[in-house]
Amino acid sequence: MNCAKIKLEEDTMKNRSFVYKYLFAFISCFLYLGQLTILPCTVAVVSGKATPDGRPLMWKNRDTSVLNNKIVFLKGEKYNFIALINAEDKNAINVWAGINTEGFAIMNSASGDLSSEERSGMGNGRFMKLALEVCATASDFENLLKSTNGERSTAANFGILDAEGNACIFETGSSSFRKYDANDPEVAPQGYIIRTNYAFTAPEKGMGGGYIRFDRALRLFQKASAERRLDYKFILQKAARDLVNEKLHSFPLTQPKDHNPSSPLYINTNDTINRNSTASVALFHGVAERKKSHLATMWVILGQPVCSVAIPLWATAEYAPEVLTGPKAAPLNDFSRALVSYLYPDQRGHMSQYLNVSRLIHYGGDGVLSRLHKIENQVFTKTEAALKEWEKEKPAQKVIADFEEKISEWVFKSLKNSFLDIQIKE
Repeated sequence: MNCAKIKLEEDTMKNRSFVYKYLFAFISCFLYLGQLTILPCTVAVVSGKATPDGRPLMWKNRDTSVLNNKIVFLKGEKYNFIALINAEDKNAINVWAGINTEGFAIMNSASGDLSSEERSGMGNGRFMKLALEVCATASDFENLLKSTNGERSTAANFGILDAEGNACIFETGSSSFRKYDANDPEVAPQGYIIRTNYAFTAPEKGMGGGYIRFDRALRLFQKASAERRLDYKFILQKAARDLVNEKLHSFPLTQPKDHNPSSPLYINTNDTINRNSTASVALFHGVAERKKSHLATMWVILGQPVCSVAIPLWATAEYAPEVLTGPKAAPLNDFSRALVSYLYPDQRGHMSQYLNVSRLIHYGGDGVLSRLHKIENQVFTKTEAALKEWEKEKPAQKVIADFEEKISEWVFKSLKNSFLDIQIKE
């Protein structure tokens, strides 16, 4: 009986060990997928054939749990570049979007459905940093992917744009990739490619995320393309700030405008393009000729799009304006977070996902977006005038750096003057 009892206890322990092992695996997988849900992004590449000015575009709404972002200028192995990073990343190990002095730009959206393999090696952020250091063209990037197949731990839709007019998406796992070229009419008949957080080449369909955002972005691009207004302004002011959830028939900016402070309108921004977790926007306005690579522009919105303003940057300036960088945090990011706190006043539990639309529409009488657009439209005008002159004659590095610094300082000052009661927390 004692032997039987011991045997039973051993079998019980083995069964428990088996259960615990797979329970741990399940929990680990759940936590991994949970991480993916807080790392979504909405991205797109647009061929110059589809834009009014013939210049390609590339866009990223960066959604992340790390809401403190900034811009840095970095010197690379072959090329120098400006990059969007997490402010806490003191050594700039990971880059989440950027452009180098050759006019080559890169960004990504996480796509965990592309690879279930556990590998060591560079993840998405480190790989993009390397690409900015060594790539000048789409061909360079494709060769980099080939040479690192099996040596990466990537799972992403990488978007790239170069000074030869290329605009591509590469669905990239750890050991393989698939290229989608926005200039190829068979791949992109309308001249643009959109991705969120799932891949068309994923081994198992229906995984990943961002399906609601994908459908909405596609609808916005289709309409803009048909009306010949698929340009950088449309993406920055309309697509990046979109608050519509078509699944819920929620169109908050077209709701009745009656303002009752005691009964404000709220919306959940967890499935909109402008999300409660959107930390920044990177919009690349490329060129079609290498000789004009100095005109390739990186527009940056630090902070949630409905709470900040776009500022233009150029890698050839070899400079990051003070408003967009800093030892700990970027001043513009701090301002945006303060405005976010005003628009998301209830931080209890999941209420942090709910935006007060009444405050957005009625702030100061004309609304938050109206004030942002007023500042931003002046930035567009000043930037287009500068680019027109720079196209005639390539400017010195200092000229570009001075323009960046002056316009970013003007934006920051204008924001503070337009939102006097929004106080930045120390």
